[in-house]
Amino acid sequence: MSLERTADLQSFPRDSFADVLAANEAYVASDDHATLTGWAAKELAVITCMDSRIDPLAVLGMSPGDVKILRNAGARVTDDVLRTLVLATYLLGVTRVLVMPHTDCKMASGDEVDIHEAILERAGVDTRSLEIRTVSDQRAALITDVTRVRSFPLLPADLVVAGALLNIRTGHLEPLDI
Repeated sequence: MSLERTADLQSFPRDSFADVLAANEAYVASDDHATLTGWAAKELAVITCMDSRIDPLAVLGMSPGDVKILRNAGARVTDDVLRTLVLATYLLGVTRVLVMPHTDCKMASGDEVDIHEAILERAGVDTRSLEIRTVSDQRAALITDVTRVRSFPLLPADLVVAGALLNIRTGHLEPLDI
């Protein structure tokens, strides 16, 4: 390793992550993970939001190992989501995809300008070089995202793709006919 790279390395901030490391020790002791494979046991991939109120496995009645979970702000089908779906379908057993945004999403609470201005005001950082991908109409965005997956030429033609809006308050999924 070069001296320049070594100078950039920092010690792991153990104090800041003490809770995470302690929880990991309990997880390791449980041995619940030992028999899991990388295969999606239920052949399902879910694209959902990074919102910490969402527990995709609980919402769908699934368990670890059952489903591939792809998360980002707003549950949008980005180029990276499509890349990940290509890998999941050809290498990890995915035959079904559910696009699952949710109500009360920050990405649906304003437009791009509002989000950029809020970040600039709070942190003094100009983020206008990023596409935030806010949505003014979640159902319309969901239709666009489902269509994007269905029409992506590198995905299997027989891939089953659906969209449903998760009500964050009730936990109910509203399937959309798309």
